[in-house]
Amino acid sequence: MHLTMVPGIGGSNEGHWQSLWQAGSPEMSRISPSSWVDPDLENWMEALDGAAGSRNGDTILVAHSLGCLASAEWLLRNPDGARGVLLVAPPDPAEPAFPDTAGSFRDPRLEPLPVPGLLIASENDPYCTLPGARLLAGAWDVPLIAAGALVHINDESGVGAWPQGRDLLTAFAAGLGVSIPLG
Repeated sequence: MHLTMVPGIGGSNEGHWQSLWQAGSPEMSRISPSSWVDPDLENWMEALDGAAGSRNGDTILVAHSLGCLASAEWLLRNPDGARGVLLVAPPDPAEPAFPDTAGSFRDPRLEPLPVPGLLIASENDPYCTLPGARLLAGAWDVPLIAAGALVHINDESGVGAWPQGRDLLTAFAAGLGVSIPLG
């Protein structure tokens, strides 16, 4: 099974769990929008088309932060585009910390996703409160796992390769009847 990484603003640097998971694995790819710092929703849709669209549904989207909003929108437009989606630390557009540069992401469609998903949230994320994460999970009709106090679940959170996340992804994929390329 292929994994398509969908980072948030900044693209997940080399110390981010997405990059650590992807390092040296040909079974993983990453979207390549024209800008990681000035995100445009339509451009990110094109980037998802390029990275995941050619897989004919044989991929799991692994999204972080703003990548969660992009992945949800892409799946609503492409209901057969992936087998499932792991949504980690989505930002809440209603929060004051939501980036001004991400204005085209500010009004996400809050509709049930057409594929199985799992939303993982931190209990102290400055970009999304746990109640906000519950609202997103409910609107997208996916289960929510509160992963503890992990801030934004990124390299600055100190999670490193985030083994808890790897275990959750492995279990999620097993529930889909597939194995994934994580060591």
